[in-house]
Amino acid sequence: MKKKILLLVLSVSAFSFAATAQDTIKTTGDAPLVISGSVDTYFKTDFSGKPNIPTSFANENNSISIGMVDLGLKKSVGNASFVGELSFGPRGQQQSIPNADPGLVTFPGTSTTGVGYSSYHIQNLYVSYNLTSALNVTAGYMSTFIGYEVISPAANFNYSTSYLFTNGPFQNAGFKATYTFSPAVSLMAGIFNDYWNAYQSGGKVNTFGAQLTVTPVKNWTAYLNVAAGDQSGTEFDLTTAYQITPAFKLGLNAADFTAGSGYGYKGGFSGVALYPQLAVSKVVTLGIRGEYFSSKAGAYLNAGPPPGESVTGITFTANVKAGPLTFIPEIRFDNSSKSDMFLDGSGNLTQGATQFLMAAVYAF
Repeated sequence: MKKKILLLVLSVSAFSFAATAQDTIKTTGDAPLVISGSVDTYFKTDFSGKPNIPTSFANENNSISIGMVDLGLKKSVGNASFVGELSFGPRGQQQSIPNADPGLVTFPGTSTTGVGYSSYHIQNLYVSYNLTSALNVTAGYMSTFIGYEVISPAANFNYSTSYLFTNGPFQNAGFKATYTFSPAVSLMAGIFNDYWNAYQSGGKVNTFGAQLTVTPVKNWTAYLNVAAGDQSGTEFDLTTAYQITPAFKLGLNAADFTAGSGYGYKGGFSGVALYPQLAVSKVVTLGIRGEYFSSKAGAYLNAGPPPGESVTGITFTANVKAGPLTFIPEIRFDNSSKSDMFLDGSGNLTQGATQFLMAAVYAF
């Protein structure tokens, strides 16, 4: 699901916008409309010759593919502002999921060309107002406040995504208020629709969400998040990043999710992902994502291991900058606890999967 560690150049998440409202809304009445976005394309292959690893996006095998065109609009006048963000292409199309039982998973990468799907998706559409210098209110359809990774490829270090991201929310529609106690502490609380990732509710506005942001020392920020509702389920999430030196950054995401009682069955997931990154030059940064993800026993289906099983993933990624263009070579190794999640070259079930991709992301 499911952003929020830094003010994203392209995909402005709901909380990050509110948390920095004092800076982003100090504009004059003739402030220009700010346009930002990205374009991405990639080559991806699985060493088995089969499409494995059911996380979001980039699930094709042996293919040169496109991601999306992402266009963001932002304008602030006085205390009022708005954000609109629209994506076109397969990466956006895979989010165009109509209201459905979230426990009946259609794995990312499967066809989403039927009724209820489109080639575009609204990433953000919300308005915001500063009631005071410390209190901001926001309403609309917003990038989720939960998790470390985001939808925009230009705002992620890794091009492929984690199991925690895929299984958490992408967006939440609702109303929230953020109070900034000091530069080091702020608190957001809000009420959101019963379903994640949908433009409207299934009939109820009954999901509670909150985020406590703490900056203990310079360059280290931690987010403690919770979203809870009968239909959407309950997720507790810790997201943190620390720029320890100018060259070395360490990120962490840990989450636990329990399926909502509104569906009458049990299940969920828990997991943790670690993100060390080292800048070896002004234009090259190397990073590793190490993730452990476990599906809880029950009828709820996650995108990933079957109920009661787990998977570990190690992803080696480089970011090579050429002005606004970033080249992202990446190799990923996933291993499941049982031989029923991946396919080998003969089409037989196996425990491991390895994929390589090369992506190019242009941000503007």
